[in-house]
Amino acid sequence: MSTFDPALLVLEDGTVHEGTAYGARGSRLGEAVFATGMTGYQETLTDPSYARQIVVQTAPHIGNTGVNDEDSESRRIWVAGYVVRDAARRASNWRSRRSLDEELIAQEVVGIQGVDTRAVTRHLRSAGSMKAGIFSGEASARSVAQLVEEVRSQPSMKGARLAEEVTTEQAYVVEPSAHGWEGEPVAVVAAIDLGIKTMTPVRMAERGLRVHVLPATASLADIHAVSPAGVFLSNGPGDPATAADQVGLLREVLDAGIPFFGICFGNQILGRALGFGTYKLPFGHRGINQPVMDHTTGKVEITSQNHGFAVDAPVGETLTAPEERYGRVQVSHSSLNDGVVEGLRCLDIPAFSVQYHPEAAAGPHDSAYLFDRFVELMKVKDNA
Repeated sequence: MSTFDPALLVLEDGTVHEGTAYGARGSRLGEAVFATGMTGYQETLTDPSYARQIVVQTAPHIGNTGVNDEDSESRRIWVAGYVVRDAARRASNWRSRRSLDEELIAQEVVGIQGVDTRAVTRHLRSAGSMKAGIFSGEASARSVAQLVEEVRSQPSMKGARLAEEVTTEQAYVVEPSAHGWEGEPVAVVAAIDLGIKTMTPVRMAERGLRVHVLPATASLADIHAVSPAGVFLSNGPGDPATAADQVGLLREVLDAGIPFFGICFGNQILGRALGFGTYKLPFGHRGINQPVMDHTTGKVEITSQNHGFAVDAPVGETLTAPEERYGRVQVSHSSLNDGVVEGLRCLDIPAFSVQYHPEAAAGPHDSAYLFDRFVELMKVKDNA
C-alpha cells in the first residue's frame, strides 16, 4: 500500500486536514459525516444510504480484516470519499480476499489516511455536517482557496433526491428457501428499494417471507402485481422532502389497508405520508451503538443507525395524524441521546416504522423483533 502521495480533507468553512492518499487518487466531493462503529467498515462503505457522503471513521484502526465477498450490503461502495486515521498495512482474517486499499482503488473511491479523525468529529459535532472534499496526488496541488471554492460550489444534501440513483434497476425475488426456511412461504412482501441493504430482505426471508424487491419508481399497480400481504419501504439516501412520489405511493398503500413496515428513509416517508414534517439534523446519527427507548415496552435497545434527517412529531403523546384519515399515531421509539423520533406506530391502520436498522449488518441484534412484528401484523390482517 502506497502511503506517500499527499492528500487533503477540505471543509466548506475553510478547515483543512493534511494526510496521505488512501485508495484511488484524485478528487471527490460530498457531505462530511462521521460514523462511530468500531467494526463493520465494509458494511458502512456499501450502505447506499451513504451515497454522496464523505465518511469519517471515528474508530482509529480501519482495514484490519480486509475485504471479503460476503459482507457487502449492496452491489458496490457508495460513499463519495473515505477518511481514516490508521489504515492497516496488512489485512489479517481468514475470510479476507483483498485489502481495503485495493478495494477502494478498484472501485475508484478516493480516501485519505493519517488524519486526526477525532478532531474532525469534534468539529462536525459542533459545526454540523458540512460540504467537503478529498484531494490527493496532483489534485491536492492547487491552492487552498481554489479547493475551498470547489467544495462550496457543490449541491447541498438538503434538497437532494438520491433514492432513484441507488435503487435496483430490475425487480428481483429473495426466497425464504434460500435462507434456511423449510416449507411454504408464510407471506409475500413487496419491498420498495430506496437504497435497501442486502441483509434486510434476508432477515425477512429467514422468517418465511418471500420478498419481491421493486425499484424506487414502482407504482401501486407494480405492488398489486405481486399480490403482497405487506409492503416495506427501505432505508436510503437524500432528503425525504424530495420523495413526493414515494409519499404518494405509500398513501395509496395505507388507503388500501395493506400492512406496512418502514426502515430509516421509510420511517421518514411514513411520517410525511401521515402529514408530519421532516428536518435535517445538525450532524445525524451514524454508528452501531445508538441507544433508543421503545416506549411500548420500556426497554432500551442499542441500535445501528445511519440518517441525517428526522421526522418532526411530538414524543410522549397519542395524537390524530395531520392527515386525519389515518387516525391515531404515536412516536413508538425515541433517541436517548437527543430525543429524536426513532419510530412511529399507527393505532388505527396496520402501519409502523423505525428510524434505525434492525437487520444488524453490522450492528447489535436488539431490534430483530421488528421483523417478527411485521409478520404478525400481516397475519392479523390476513385473519381479519
